[in-house]
Amino acid sequence: MLVQQILKSKSSDTVYTVKPGTLVRDAAQLLAENRIGTVIVSASGDTADGILSERDIVRELAARGGTCLNDKIDEYMTANPFTCKLSESADEVLQRMTDGRFRHMPVVEDGKLIGLITLGDAVKARLSQLSMEKDALQGMIMGH
Repeated sequence: MLVQQILKSKSSDTVYTVKPGTLVRDAAQLLAENRIGTVIVSASGDTADGILSERDIVRELAARGGTCLNDKIDEYMTANPFTCKLSESADEVLQRMTDGRFRHMPVVEDGKLIGLITLGDAVKARLSQLSMEKDALQGMIMGH
């Protein structure tokens, strides 16, 4: 299954973005209010300049305590995150996420942010593909 198909199958195509210089506290509130795990940092709103995850925030909370909530996200975000294209397969995305140990990947075409794929999205797509293959093989074996 391709990234393009994964995006079409998602219940929501909303990608939450924040501008560089946003306070960690405000980014954390956006994450909590929308029950999401990451925000894209974008100066223009349509690029993926960086990515900030709940894991990034928790790591800083553990290291520095609540004072980090008053810092700018620029200090904790991952700049120039790994991205994928619409034409990539779920397997390719899964492999890169697993190798890089991250759970969110912006989808970018011609430099423009067009979506976000999660590890869960990629796993769901792969499981769906495996189920279809299993059903096809069972049908062939049973003569259907």
